[in-house]
Amino acid sequence: MNKNTIYKTVCLTLLVLSANNVFGQIDKNATRETKALYKNLKDISKRGILFAHQHDTEYGHGWSGDANRSDVKSVTGSYPAMIGVDFNGLSGKPKDEIEKTKIALQKNIVDTYNRGGVTTVSWHFSNPASEGGFYWKEGISVPAISLIKPGGAKNEVYKEILKTIADFAHSVKGKDGKLVPMIFRPFHEFDGEWFWWGKPYASREDFIAVWQFTVAYLRDTLGVHNFIYAFSPDNKFNSEEEFLERFPGNEYVDMVGMDNYGDFGRDGKYNIPDAIKKIKIVSDYGIKNKKLAALTETGLESIPNATWWTATLLKVLQSEKMELCYVLVWRNDSTSPTHYYAPFPNQTSVPDFIKFYEDPYTLFEKDLKRIYHRKFLGIF
Repeated sequence: MNKNTIYKTVCLTLLVLSANNVFGQIDKNATRETKALYKNLKDISKRGILFAHQHDTEYGHGWSGDANRSDVKSVTGSYPAMIGVDFNGLSGKPKDEIEKTKIALQKNIVDTYNRGGVTTVSWHFSNPASEGGFYWKEGISVPAISLIKPGGAKNEVYKEILKTIADFAHSVKGKDGKLVPMIFRPFHEFDGEWFWWGKPYASREDFIAVWQFTVAYLRDTLGVHNFIYAFSPDNKFNSEEEFLERFPGNEYVDMVGMDNYGDFGRDGKYNIPDAIKKIKIVSDYGIKNKKLAALTETGLESIPNATWWTATLLKVLQSEKMELCYVLVWRNDSTSPTHYYAPFPNQTSVPDFIKFYEDPYTLFEKDLKRIYHRKFLGIF
């Protein structure tokens, strides 16, 4: 075999591998739009970052259910590039309530897609083996991870819950008739003790088994091909080894992330060097393994620091040549006067948030063009 033939063979092999595993994506049968989103998020992360806000269009500071409303939009004129929703209402409730939740959630996700924005989904999963919801409640909650794994006493119950999620995923179609891609982020902050799936209540082996089963069952058995799967512990790690302590393997994760409030000013405590160190661990792992990376949750409740957006958050995000595709701040509660993480008109951090918004590094929905297409128009 001559050198030219060897070269052509190698190139063909690389093309085949690329087609089957675009930038480390784990679903070779992912929809065209989901593959395009994955690739475009990877490309964007090298030059900028999407801004995301949880429950941004569902409710905000002092309002709920208003059409075409968003606190972020009221301040900047644009929706966030990414909007966070939750699958909490798809289990642990009566069927009629679940159906109502589906309808509202479907509209929210489809509207975001039709506008050109992106959806990320967290899952505050009600304990399938006991009362008490998604938080761990001493004397009430059951450590259910060992029960829902394959062979566990509640595995069939878990399968039915996953079928509800799969049915929903199959039902969410945009005006173009295409299934809407979603970033699905189950079992987040699993290294903490506040959720029933947290580290004190689940062995490493059981957690990994449940994660792997969840992905395989949704993807391979139920045929969900519009999910990007995100892995996100809290900020309790200090090394890559600690970050990966419960990692289920590159075959089961599309995106690596971290939830971090503690280093960003919670309770008045700032630890910017630690924030940078930990996010760099996440970013470096994504770069090395061709995975997406993100700061999957952060924020400063009530935003009392008037320059938090540029002097803290943006400073961290732009350090150390990190590659993160999005940063999400938590929700603005509709009734609480203090529980909010994004500014609204006249909130003290609005001038600084406008600077954050206008910085070329940060991307909002108005900046995204054809993010679900391989011929992405770009934003730079």
